[in-house]
Amino acid sequence: MLRYLTSGESHGKSLIAILEGMPSNLYINVENINRELFRRQQGYGRGDRMKIEKDNVNILSGLRGNITIGSPIAIEIRNKDYENWKEYMKTIGEIDLQSKKVTKARPGHADLVGTLKYDFEDVRNVLERASARETAIRVAIGAICKEFLSNFNIDFTSHVVQIGKQKIKNNFSFNYIKEKSEISQVRCVDENFEKLFIDEIKRGKYEGDSLGGVFEIRIKNVPLGLGSYVHYDKKLDSVLSAHLMSIQGIKGVEFGLGFEIAFLRGSLVQDEIYYSNEKGIYRNTNNLGGIEGGVSTGEEIIIRCVMKPIPTLYKPLNSIDVNTLENYKASIERSDNCAVPAASVVAENVCAFVIAKFFIDKFSGDNMNDIIKNYKSYMERLEGRGWKKGI
Repeated sequence: MLRYLTSGESHGKSLIAILEGMPSNLYINVENINRELFRRQQGYGRGDRMKIEKDNVNILSGLRGNITIGSPIAIEIRNKDYENWKEYMKTIGEIDLQSKKVTKARPGHADLVGTLKYDFEDVRNVLERASARETAIRVAIGAICKEFLSNFNIDFTSHVVQIGKQKIKNNFSFNYIKEKSEISQVRCVDENFEKLFIDEIKRGKYEGDSLGGVFEIRIKNVPLGLGSYVHYDKKLDSVLSAHLMSIQGIKGVEFGLGFEIAFLRGSLVQDEIYYSNEKGIYRNTNNLGGIEGGVSTGEEIIIRCVMKPIPTLYKPLNSIDVNTLENYKASIERSDNCAVPAASVVAENVCAFVIAKFFIDKFSGDNMNDIIKNYKSYMERLEGRGWKKGI
């Protein structure tokens, strides 16, 4: 079973993860992992932290000569900003607990609930772990999963479709998104809307405010049959939703037409099924986003997520001091004012872990050769039933 744990604080020494269940004999290109980490740090609207951190992964165990050996993979990303915080964030030894202490909770963060739940007097104990900095190590995990899935031609891309009130309505192909999103400051594939998105972010920053938005994830060449309809925790869309909602700031997830379905009749929603000798079993639409009954259909998986505006504001909202209960304006911490483009990259990699987990569960094997053989055997069986989409 593929699983992982992460550890680390935003201004601590490192972010750490242990990934267990990756098969042996998988070649890992570390530069591909670092490329994903670089992608996460891009995007108009990012804060000064991105000028400090140049994330690179350090794989501590689980590989020999770039090849997985079947044991847990331990990963580290060092926080360069720790040097500026080590007197306040060191794990061993006495520190001045009053220095850098935060007592004014920020609405929209985990500050208040975390402080009360864990009985702290210093909100910093909460915000250091609740920070979206933690997504860097999850991107590294997802990048390893992308390395695995690339052996089966499974590919990922994402793009931003809305910032504030500006929203793209056009539909774009996977390859177009993959090409154009990587050369846009806001991962927008429409040049006209790219300018509108940037103007929205500039306006928000000038006013001391933040912006959220919507991004879309596309996953191509996922084979039919990942997931299951038999239990709630085996449904592919259910698990994808849970993992995406765990990304800091994500408040909604939809597949295919998503909430638009509420306005349509069933005859306009369901993806009709056809057969021809040339194509085999096929569909002309993908309104349900590549998943039916919790199971992948073999079509592109299409997911959109809404991200709330970042709750750290330079015109802070009303809050309280968690110790004195007096009314104050919330604390100001260094922050982005829009992280929707970066969140789309995080989401790609979060989805990669889920797809890899379901893939390994289905085509189980301790090594790459066994998994490849099982996959090919399954695809050949589907082809015998009229399905013609294979490796």
